[in-house]
Amino acid sequence: MKKVYFTVGPSQVYPTFNKHIQNATEDNVPSLSHRGKEFKKLFQDTTDNLKKLLNIPSNYQIFFVASALESMERIIQGCVQNYSFHLISGSFGRAWANYASQLGKKVTTVEVETTFDKEIADLEIPKKAEIICITQNDTSTGFWIPPEQIYQLKKNYPEKLIASDIVSSVPFVDIDYKYVDITFFSVQKGFGLPAGLAIIIVSPKTLQKTGTLVKKGVTVGSYHSLNNLSQKAQDFQTPETPNVLNIYLLNMVIKDMLRTGLDKIRKEIDLKAKLMYDFFDSHRIYQPFIKNPQFRSSTTLVIDVKGESEKVRDKLSKKGFLVGAGYGDNKDNQIRIANFPSHTIKNVHQMLKYV
Repeated sequence: MKKVYFTVGPSQVYPTFNKHIQNATEDNVPSLSHRGKEFKKLFQDTTDNLKKLLNIPSNYQIFFVASALESMERIIQGCVQNYSFHLISGSFGRAWANYASQLGKKVTTVEVETTFDKEIADLEIPKKAEIICITQNDTSTGFWIPPEQIYQLKKNYPEKLIASDIVSSVPFVDIDYKYVDITFFSVQKGFGLPAGLAIIIVSPKTLQKTGTLVKKGVTVGSYHSLNNLSQKAQDFQTPETPNVLNIYLLNMVIKDMLRTGLDKIRKEIDLKAKLMYDFFDSHRIYQPFIKNPQFRSSTTLVIDVKGESEKVRDKLSKKGFLVGAGYGDNKDNQIRIANFPSHTIKNVHQMLKYV
């Protein structure tokens, strides 16, 4: 039986993945030298296409690293001398704050509850905070922060850097980058690719800050410091031997998405999300974890199943549909359902029949 992976990452591979992996093998892409002309062309093509797809400003830089968790560490190392602020809506926001603390930074956090009904933009940020770290869509809870509220924070605190984790919301989330200095994501969710590659997108202001820290003698990391990544990226290279195959596959999927059109992809995700939320809102037992629709994720739905997580997952698995367990302490009480471009409306209808 062919399985459909509604797991939140790794998730269902993109429909054209098999074709692209075959072409990559035939063209010996995994053997490319990361210092050669072909890789430099691949680097430039991939970053140019990603900028086009996500409407990223031309003066922002794009870096390739290993994972989203690495990205969190790089951002703290490269942008914070003393103080960071973290808005926490789940386990991944909490992890980011923990990494900052482990790196010796002074950390201030605000945790939002699942029944949160205020404006994120109304939060008071400490004067000493150099950066505001926001998990825009936390994969552990399905808590979505509307981008407009992030923009308002930037308007309220223009002198501070804004860093946003869009790991499980890209390419669905539509970011206006003039209000966001740093974003990052990994490719095994919304782009339907194998794990092992992450992207950091940085503004000129971000690089100015890391440059200032370097001049002050502050340790900003080593081979994968933002400063070193930036210097290499200017020559379409990476500091180390990167995941060339995954960069190639990402470029191919981005081209596919450009042909389909991101507006169409986003509308389909909205439609699938509505189908699932309508279903669970009217279910007699299972209910969405996030109560306020304003903060419900369209891409990672978290559902309370009253201690029946294993039962629901086993039932769906026997029908060919894999969904995720709840995260951490919520493993037995929740399921998590991905809604990425790789999932079709037909998949959703079929899966819901067996819940």
